[in-house]
Amino acid sequence: MFHKYTLKDIYNVNLMINMIEQSLILNNVSKIYTMGENKVIALDNINLKINSGELITLLGPSGAGKTTLLNLLGGIDSPTSGEINVFNEVVSNLSPKQLSDYRKKKVGFVFQFFNLLPSLTALENVEIAIETFGKKEEIRKIALKYLEAVGLSDRLDHLPSELSGGQQQRVTIARALAKEEFAEGNLLILMDEPTGNIDETTGDQILELIKKIVADYNATFIVVTHNPLLTEKLQSREIHIRNGKIITDSKK
Repeated sequence: MFHKYTLKDIYNVNLMINMIEQSLILNNVSKIYTMGENKVIALDNINLKINSGELITLLGPSGAGKTTLLNLLGGIDSPTSGEINVFNEVVSNLSPKQLSDYRKKKVGFVFQFFNLLPSLTALENVEIAIETFGKKEEIRKIALKYLEAVGLSDRLDHLPSELSGGQQQRVTIARALAKEEFAEGNLLILMDEPTGNIDETTGDQILELIKKIVADYNATFIVVTHNPLLTEKLQSREIHIRNGKIITDSKK
């Protein structure tokens, strides 16, 4: 005898599948570094779930494990144990080649010190991050779109040395966000002290830009900082990490 499923049943099943696909999940994740005869536990049995489109502030003192966690999520490093599932892809099981593809397509990095290529213009610095995904004309159109989104349509041909610190940071955000075109709605943007190398006024402008981007695009932002004021300014979910463990999570 066949069970008759209603449209509501089908909708709920599809909703559950979508929720699974749109989550970032860490199950019992640990990272241990061996230094000579000593072992350093950088992350200790981390369990965490982040939904697509969330804005997260990850706080903690130096050495707490924040950057290690960012590196694991970004596919720069692999866990010693546990599983990392990023939008229904188990990245902790990927080969080096697969991790490289994952980083290129689905992860945008925004660094404190910008990491722009000094000999390339703002436009070219964005283009180079996505140049393997399409034809030159298409890539240029996408780069222009995201530089305009961060308010730099009048600085396209400027070299990094010709831009202010805040403008350089906007280029790095545009460079990260441009991958949204290819990430199939599952872009993860990782930011390490994004306002640490610019003045407070410019930093506040960058934070407002981040909030606008979160509202406008389906990107998940994880912002690493030691400054608790950033959480208040970003109005974000706040996760505290210390000695490799999650101490508090404002969502719980």
